[in-house]
Amino acid sequence: MLSLTDSVTVLTGVGPKRLTALNQLGIATISDLLYYFPFRYEDLKVKDLSEAVDQEKVTLKGTVVADPVVSRWGPGKTRLNVRLLINHDVIMVTFFNQPYLKDKFEAGVDIAVYGKWDARRNSLTGVKVLAVQSADNPSFAAIYSTNKNVRQGTLVKLIREAFDNYQSVIPDLIPADIRERYKLVSEVELIAGMHFPESYPEAKQARRTAIFHEFFLYQLQLQVIKQADRHVENGLALPYQNAALKEFIKTLPFDLTDAQKRVVNEICLDLKAPAHMNRLLQGDVGSGKTIVAAIAMFAAVTAGFQAALMVPTEILAEQHYQSLQKLYAPMNVTVGLLTGSTTAKERRTLLADIESGRINIIVGTHALIQDAVVYHKLGFAVIDEQHRFGVNQRRVLREKGLQPDMLAMTATPIPRTLAITAYGEMDVSTIDELPKGRIPIETSWVRSNQVEQALSFVQKQLADNSQVFAITPLIAESEQMDLKNAEEIYATLAERFEPQYHVALLHGKLKDDEKNRIMTAFSNNEIQLLVSTTVVEVGVDVPNATVMMIFDADRFGLAQLHQLRGRVGRGKKKAYCLLIADPKNQQGVDRMTIMTETTNGFVVAQKDLELRGPGEVFGDRQSGLPVFKVGDPVADFASLQVAQQEVQKIFTVDPTFSQPAYAPLKAYLAQQKQNYQTLD
Repeated sequence: MLSLTDSVTVLTGVGPKRLTALNQLGIATISDLLYYFPFRYEDLKVKDLSEAVDQEKVTLKGTVVADPVVSRWGPGKTRLNVRLLINHDVIMVTFFNQPYLKDKFEAGVDIAVYGKWDARRNSLTGVKVLAVQSADNPSFAAIYSTNKNVRQGTLVKLIREAFDNYQSVIPDLIPADIRERYKLVSEVELIAGMHFPESYPEAKQARRTAIFHEFFLYQLQLQVIKQADRHVENGLALPYQNAALKEFIKTLPFDLTDAQKRVVNEICLDLKAPAHMNRLLQGDVGSGKTIVAAIAMFAAVTAGFQAALMVPTEILAEQHYQSLQKLYAPMNVTVGLLTGSTTAKERRTLLADIESGRINIIVGTHALIQDAVVYHKLGFAVIDEQHRFGVNQRRVLREKGLQPDMLAMTATPIPRTLAITAYGEMDVSTIDELPKGRIPIETSWVRSNQVEQALSFVQKQLADNSQVFAITPLIAESEQMDLKNAEEIYATLAERFEPQYHVALLHGKLKDDEKNRIMTAFSNNEIQLLVSTTVVEVGVDVPNATVMMIFDADRFGLAQLHQLRGRVGRGKKKAYCLLIADPKNQQGVDRMTIMTETTNGFVVAQKDLELRGPGEVFGDRQSGLPVFKVGDPVADFASLQVAQQEVQKIFTVDPTFSQPAYAPLKAYLAQQKQNYQTLD
């Protein structure tokens, strides 16, 4: 019985050697082959010479005037010249390094040649010879990514054989009502149109369906993961004490914004439910995510559970520890701090207190997931700056407790495009409102010939008892890159501002205790001007800092620039961000322009995505962002969004796929599950 899971070895000419070559392209089964789509098409339809555009690839048909001439012009290099009569014009056609084509040309015979037209020389640089009026040479050809062991022609023949033999067992995975609603073609038409289109409109319609098909199946798998997570047998219900929670919120020194209240309610509903919580909390820099997490952790404690807060750096862990101790002081909640710098003696006591339950909330770095850490009753875990941690680290933290509810937080606002793809299996809560009274940061683009004016401005800010960050892309001078470095800037600023103001240098090569000492001194205003690399990007909170200077700012991504800008403006004074840059390309200019036009992190993130693409923004491997074959989550966002909505409807109406219309989907998911188990 034929199956799309059959090995490609069932096809003509596919032995062990060719199978290995196909495997290198990611092709092992008939399904892999049928869904190995071309990346572009060539229009091989014969054009009239008068329609040919300079430097355009065209197919021209003419009569061979005389036998071709092959000449050598270097070691192993050949040139084949042949003249064609097209209407009343004689043009020269040249093929490089294809002397074997000589036998294709015979004086007086009509021939069609595909190549690049040079209008000035009235000549064609040939790519391939086409048989005139031949069914084997369609007027619209698919072009595939290949390797040295698999040629285009071989791939096309294998795909054609696979399609001819297996089209009767190709299932329609997209239900008929959805296809009809969005004017999509069937699965068989999709595959035929992608590989063997007879016209551009046919290829376009097939591609439109292929994009939706790809997004639809991806969203289907994400929803399966999400549903499975919600029905974890040992999911926890945390029956928190609502009265105590309200009492705690009253002790806060400020009122929550409407967005914070909404998000707290979303998280608390998840805590109470027996299903497992897997939620992403996103919000712009300074939107108040930490206080939301603090409220949620307190709720878990009132339910009789422990809570953990895992952060990427010791500096950040120390800051959270100090602020949470102050917040929880009126509520009799114990907080512990566990990092790599915790001394052996402190660690022994701390581990015993965590295991006994004497500590309610544990703050720390990845030290929280070490084998020696045994929790008494961990019911809720928060991961701050979640993209800094890998999937395995998050999994280990979950396994440390009683399958605790998980809240991941990020200060890198995620465009809806990425929320649907990279985080589609998570529920997303968004704080889209800044606390009242927060003064927007004024951002200016400063050219290198204006630095003196910028430093005069810094002088005034320092005289007003404010503090300043100066950020550079490099630590030390580099022969490879002509960029400002921290050591050079430190020397320049120290010479200018000391001894009146204390200038310090911070970078990633310093030991952790030295970094902590410098940051603590800066926080206490013992250091007024801190020169640093991007080690300060995340989580450093110095309310008295009012100026962020970023040297060679065009070398940073938009999201990173926005994060750095968010390190200032945390107090009551007006804050400024000075972007010092002389961009050498349009993308650098665009970054500077966007940063000066908006302080909205969600707008910045979307622009960053458009400029750099999803893989570069998050890093495919790190974020788990899928690499789609035909769809582009940014360019094809409308299709992505519709696919997500349609999948959610199916899970709402028929989560077990019991209806006959969903039988192909049920079989597809079963096959996918089997594939994953085989990989494990």
